[in-house]
Amino acid sequence: MRKSSLRRTCAALAAVTSLALAATACGGTTKEDVKNDDASAATAGKADPNAALKKGLTVGFLPKQVNNPYFTSADKGGETALKELGSSYKEVGPSSATDTAGQVSYVNTLTQQQVDAMAVSAQDPGALCTALKQAMKNDIKVVTYDSDTTADCRNAFVSQASAEDLGRTEVQLLAEQIGYKGEIAILSAAQTATNQNTWIDFMKDELKDPKYKDMKLVKIAYGNDDAQASFQQTQGLLQEYPNLKGIISPTTVGIKAAAQYLSGSKYKGKVKLTGLGTPNDMRKYVKNGTVEAFELWDPAKLGDLAARTAVALVSGQITGKEGETFKAGETTYTIGKDGVISLGKPTVFDAENIDQFNF
Repeated sequence: MRKSSLRRTCAALAAVTSLALAATACGGTTKEDVKNDDASAATAGKADPNAALKKGLTVGFLPKQVNNPYFTSADKGGETALKELGSSYKEVGPSSATDTAGQVSYVNTLTQQQVDAMAVSAQDPGALCTALKQAMKNDIKVVTYDSDTTADCRNAFVSQASAEDLGRTEVQLLAEQIGYKGEIAILSAAQTATNQNTWIDFMKDELKDPKYKDMKLVKIAYGNDDAQASFQQTQGLLQEYPNLKGIISPTTVGIKAAAQYLSGSKYKGKVKLTGLGTPNDMRKYVKNGTVEAFELWDPAKLGDLAARTAVALVSGQITGKEGETFKAGETTYTIGKDGVISLGKPTVFDAENIDQFNF
């Protein structure tokens, strides 16, 4: 059973008394503890959709990278939602999108700090799993968002959109732009990024459709969500494949860096670029003709839903099982297979609508 208020009392006692006195005051098991633990065990795994949302919770957000504009927007959405719900937000995380060991360390830190829940965008699902399982053993609810782990390492995953929709629509967008003909490449983030790899699998499957018979995927490059590395990878792709017709970059850092390179090169307007980007990053490239159209979801809404999912889990409204429903804001969501909650379909941005958005 989680006894967060008791633990906070322990911490306070430790600050003003000797360690021995604090341990004496807070240690031991009472009959009431046993009674409460038995009651908790009896209701474990059962959702109560009518349960009141708890207030005064602390939810830690752990993005892949704290200085990434995409995650800044997403986590701001989470912070706003938690404030509305009467709970507290805290953000921790590495400054590099490839610092897997750093992410593990931050999970452990949040566990030690006894947060009520954490929302994590996983860099490497395998590396994080042990730490996340330990958090769950400490009765901390774990929500993944943007990039998932395996289902046994978290309570629920808030997906940006259907992975299949994202993978297939990016191919469809590029195919329309190049007339369904020519060599194409993919500029991804890290090779271990779960979301990227899942989308790429659907891209490959989409390309098997006979209508793409004249399109050929020649290479998948990795820019590690680093602007300079992604810029160099774009340059390298065009040097290696001078007949390249299009690039898909399913990462906000990658597509911006690729657009930056293309806009200042002889390939501007000739090599088509699409993928996942933010309107604010891509606006000037759409307006100067480097990019025709790209897509994304609203990251602030993703963070908002991750926060609301975390609070619903701690409150007992949901457990993460398939078929459970809960209300987040004005929308009712149904949990899908393996605890996946889909935010909705992506939005396509082009010259006609891009000025309607500001993120």
